[in-house]
Amino acid sequence: MSTYRPLADELRPTALDDVVGQEHILGRGGLLRRIIDSGSIPNMVFYGPSGSGKTTVANIIAQSSGRTLYKLNATTSGIADIKGVIADLDTMLAPNGVLLYLDEIQYFNKKQQQSLLEFIENGKITLIASTTENPYFYVYNAVLSRSTVFEFKALTAESIERAVLRAVAYMETREGVRAECEDGVTRHIAMACGGDARKAINSVELLFSAAERDDGVVRLTLADTEQVAQRSAMRYDRDGDAHYDILSALHKSIRGSDTDAALHYLARLLEAGDILAPCRRILCAACEDIGLAYPQAIPIVKACVDAATQLGLPEARLPLADAVILLCTAPKSNSGVLAIDAALADIRAGRSGEIPRELQNKHADGAGFEREQGYKYPHDFPNHYTPQQYLPDALVGRIYYEYGENKTELAAKRYWDLIKGED
Repeated sequence: MSTYRPLADELRPTALDDVVGQEHILGRGGLLRRIIDSGSIPNMVFYGPSGSGKTTVANIIAQSSGRTLYKLNATTSGIADIKGVIADLDTMLAPNGVLLYLDEIQYFNKKQQQSLLEFIENGKITLIASTTENPYFYVYNAVLSRSTVFEFKALTAESIERAVLRAVAYMETREGVRAECEDGVTRHIAMACGGDARKAINSVELLFSAAERDDGVVRLTLADTEQVAQRSAMRYDRDGDAHYDILSALHKSIRGSDTDAALHYLARLLEAGDILAPCRRILCAACEDIGLAYPQAIPIVKACVDAATQLGLPEARLPLADAVILLCTAPKSNSGVLAIDAALADIRAGRSGEIPRELQNKHADGAGFEREQGYKYPHDFPNHYTPQQYLPDALVGRIYYEYGENKTELAAKRYWDLIKGED
């Protein structure tokens, strides 16, 4: 009985010209392509999403370099597996050295990664490590300093559709049938796979398995395609880069007053079943980016967040959508952020000083040790204001808060300029 191989593995390209996408590094003149063509392969880290071609390119490099290829996956391998690779060095099994492809290197701890250092330093092992997470966070500096990082980008729908058409043609030949595709089938697969060519090609195989057949004709329908591809476009890992990228995009879209983009990123989080992360980010945006330009936004958004957490999904989408739209369309101000950050900078730099006697707690002196405080109670004066020193002596005259250029803050400025006689 033959061993089953997924269609994506059967169709894995064996030449760089057959790799879809990654033109920025593999196109004619691309840096990685020139390195591969030179035959002098350095240690490398491939960083990018699943299905973007990292393993495929590593296989092509191994074939072109004449080195023995070893593959390890850091999710299931350990020190013993690394020692097994090292044991084959300088033997008949690896006469020209080893090209080690280490998938998901972020799952190796520091000791496991460092066990490779001696051998990648002397060139006996050429390391190609891949990761779906930012290598500058997850790969230790000692390994990174000996490696060149190449970023693989999520494939475009246009690139993936070419791979889908190739997969359909291959299945026709393999099974001796003719495929009839309804309009939009290949495009939908390419769009719904979230930039993952492997996922798209395996969807083709699944469609062929489920399709109706009649006299050697396989009918690939859009209805079947939509079911196969349902939710497959989601790239989401609550502890991974994608999670924080979506949250960052949500916040920046709110800050940029782009309602449609903000709703898009909110929808991606909600479709993945995540409520708490967008709630925290929306609350932060209300304080950080709308702030004093429309201070009522903060309690309104807090009410929306409370409603969302009480309702749960799918109803939570309603108050959260309201909150996002409100924040996007509200006037913006970051004057509060700038003010507190400036104050914190002084504290961290050691600029503080004694609290003026007028502001100290006079009751703290205790019985029999009363001192005249000299505090002026503002409510006893016209307009509930009177000048007096509040900052420590060392910081007198220091200004942290500057009024923002919006109606609410400018109105407050006009009021206090009039009261303080600064108009």
